[in-house]
Amino acid sequence: MFYLIPLTSLLALGFVVYLIRSILKQDEGTEEMKKIARAVEEGAKAFLRRQYKSVGIFFTIVFLLLLYLALRGYFVIFVPFAFLSGGFFSGLCGYIGMIISTKSSVRTTQGCKQSLNKGLRIAFSSGTVMGLCVVGIGLIDLSIGYFLLDWYYTHIQPCSPALKIQNITNSMLCFGMGASSMALFARVGGGIFTKAADVGADLVGKIEKDIPEDDPRNPAVIADNVGDNVGDVAGMGADLYESYVDAIIATMALAVAAGLGLRGVFVPLSMACAGIICSIIGTFFVRSQEEATQGNLLSALRQGVFVSASLIAVFTFFIMQRTIGEHIGVYFSLLSGLIAGLMLGISTEYFTSSRYRWTRSISQSALTGPATVVISGLSTGMLSTLVPVITTGGAILASYYFAGGFKNPQLGLYGVGISAVGLLSTLGITLASDAYGPVADNAGGIAEMSHQPSYVRKRTDALDALGNTTAATGKGFAIGSAALTALALIAAYREHVHLAGKEIDLSLLNPRLIVGLFTGAMLPFFFSSLLLRAVGKAAEKVVVEVRRQFKEIKGLMEGKAKPDYARCIDIVARAAHSQMILPSLSALTLPVVIGLLIGVEAVVGLLTGALVSGFVLAIMMANSGGAWDNAKKYIEEGNLGGKGSEAHKSAVVGDTVGDPCKDTAGPSLNILIKLMSMVSMVFASFVVAHSLFK
Repeated sequence: MFYLIPLTSLLALGFVVYLIRSILKQDEGTEEMKKIARAVEEGAKAFLRRQYKSVGIFFTIVFLLLLYLALRGYFVIFVPFAFLSGGFFSGLCGYIGMIISTKSSVRTTQGCKQSLNKGLRIAFSSGTVMGLCVVGIGLIDLSIGYFLLDWYYTHIQPCSPALKIQNITNSMLCFGMGASSMALFARVGGGIFTKAADVGADLVGKIEKDIPEDDPRNPAVIADNVGDNVGDVAGMGADLYESYVDAIIATMALAVAAGLGLRGVFVPLSMACAGIICSIIGTFFVRSQEEATQGNLLSALRQGVFVSASLIAVFTFFIMQRTIGEHIGVYFSLLSGLIAGLMLGISTEYFTSSRYRWTRSISQSALTGPATVVISGLSTGMLSTLVPVITTGGAILASYYFAGGFKNPQLGLYGVGISAVGLLSTLGITLASDAYGPVADNAGGIAEMSHQPSYVRKRTDALDALGNTTAATGKGFAIGSAALTALALIAAYREHVHLAGKEIDLSLLNPRLIVGLFTGAMLPFFFSSLLLRAVGKAAEKVVVEVRRQFKEIKGLMEGKAKPDYARCIDIVARAAHSQMILPSLSALTLPVVIGLLIGVEAVVGLLTGALVSGFVLAIMMANSGGAWDNAKKYIEEGNLGGKGSEAHKSAVVGDTVGDPCKDTAGPSLNILIKLMSMVSMVFASFVVAHSLFK
């Protein structure tokens, strides 16, 4: 039955090829539209090439370190290559998604000239390419790794079946470390790029010069559109690839610890296969009528997600009945994850959509100035953490006890892992709903820059406003899955330490554990501070450059001269690459340093503290940013004075504060908490052997 896994992956990738061909057949519009789209695509490719060269140096160094430790006997020789494989495929998912996004944006603009539904279908198809690439390539990677390790432990280093499956799952954890490392660099670098360009363009263009968003006279406008693709598409694709792979790998390791053996390992993999098939089916239910409202558009996207989730709930029951039927309670752990995912999406929508009072209250506060906008947005983001924390906590308790944790704690933790996989099982279509947003955003920019009829921009704006809500929902989805996955990873880390021959004292009276908890609780704030400061510094340079061009290029404001777009792209690209190193290295090195200096109990405290504070902080920042953005768009629709009013300018300030929160720091935190767990597990035996506290 394991051969069904790569076959299902090929089905997903085959559907991706079909979607790409159908997208590329669509009309690209006028020559001016094509020229703008090519400029954005070339800028995005140039940035990713530069980023991947920098990341390649890091991967080479870590590969050599892992190879050295493997030769010293700390783990099998396969582990360094698994690290490279995980990083390569994570980056590949982001790159494919970015290429298709840049090619789909101009076609979405042209599609909106025909109908709103046409534009929605093209943008959603582009997002579906991203979603199915992540799940298809992720399962291909895991399948190849599993079969290679199975061959290795059968023919090269033979061992008993029980020991073989334990060795396989432990070795595969390095896939997750590679994927998480690449995702962090992609999210951090892409996030700094996109928000520095966005903030710089808005502060000068909208507030100082009072020109429309995406106006071609603004020198930072192309950099802003490039940023949407490298941050919100390439970064997000790498991010959710590692979320998907990490959840599956952690649950496989917990299956072995729970004594379920090969059957328990097969369950999360087969759930992922069912998720692929159901996500493909769900995409055919996403349609809208012409002149649809925000509610209609959101219902169209939700319909696909609900259909997929319902089908997964049915299919996985029969899978579990055939594999681990004596532990059928685990099926209800899966349902708790599915329900938690849907609840997180609804909660995020409630606090970030302009259909509801929370975002409209932020718009209302813009009438009294930018300070009240910022205060209102922060309070909304803080309040929005209540439901996700209760939902995630409920899912953890339900999945633990449904799986039999009251009798067998290891089985209960396996249930928590299954809950995380259940939440991510609809990733093929939920990521499509998320990744469609940047395509719609770029489509609006192309419509503005190529001077399309006003009704085209009206349609792209409708899709873009919906994209803000679905993007916030996607971030909440990723953060929720990160909490469940990180908990499973912490449990797996404890098992790794036990296997290395070390007993852990997790009593709250252990000072090493308390020191680790405090350090872990601080880390998300330190990490976020570095990222927000990086965006601020880069945005300052963009503002100075845009002001300079408006001042020195004669005829620019009148539209008689063209700005130097390349200069702004170069500024934010350089800033992104120089500023992404320190935050990324802190996540990678701190677990090992803490373990060597203070002990493995401190590492458990570090991971737990970072999980708790990072989870809440990430939700607060993501939802505050989404609410600020949609509050601004609500005013731009003609409410409370409309575009150009004092209320609009105040809302723009709130949006610029929220941009780096929701698209740089917030989404990077879910990678941070999982990457530290992965690094801890990979280096567990080394830390146990060399820690100052034996």
